[in-house]
Amino acid sequence: MNLYDYTVTLENGEQYPLSKYRGKVIVIVNTATKCGFAPQFGQLEEIYKQYQAQGLVVLGFPSDQFHQEIGDGKAAAQACRTTYGVTFPMHEVGPVNGEDAQPLFGYLTEQAPGALGSKKIKWNFTKFLVDRDGNVVERFAPKTKPEAMVPAIEKLL
Repeated sequence: MNLYDYTVTLENGEQYPLSKYRGKVIVIVNTATKCGFAPQFGQLEEIYKQYQAQGLVVLGFPSDQFHQEIGDGKAAAQACRTTYGVTFPMHEVGPVNGEDAQPLFGYLTEQAPGALGSKKIKWNFTKFLVDRDGNVVERFAPKTKPEAMVPAIEKLL
């Protein structure tokens, strides 16, 4: 399987295949609105607006895996829009680790393991950078600020 074989669910319950973004550079991030890293929403939005016309897509996947998310996908997306002005697509709340993890995150962690080869998501705001061919090219730690990803994003655009 590759990235484009996965189907994901938007915050409104609508499902779509990631193949919709074939030919785009994608940043996939697991989010949580009550996390100390939540200000990264604003930074991710800035990058999205700056590079969207060149083919960048940012996809937010809220997770309550670390007990820092509010309610469901709609509530999380509304909080992101109201507090941080997020316009990039937000998805349904779901786990990113364990047997119940969203299949997409199993794939991402397999393709880009964390420190010491870990196949787990360490914390909220782990970010994955995907090239125009759907290859996961880099994983960024939760503490890595989105602007630090810009050189890698520009290289792929």
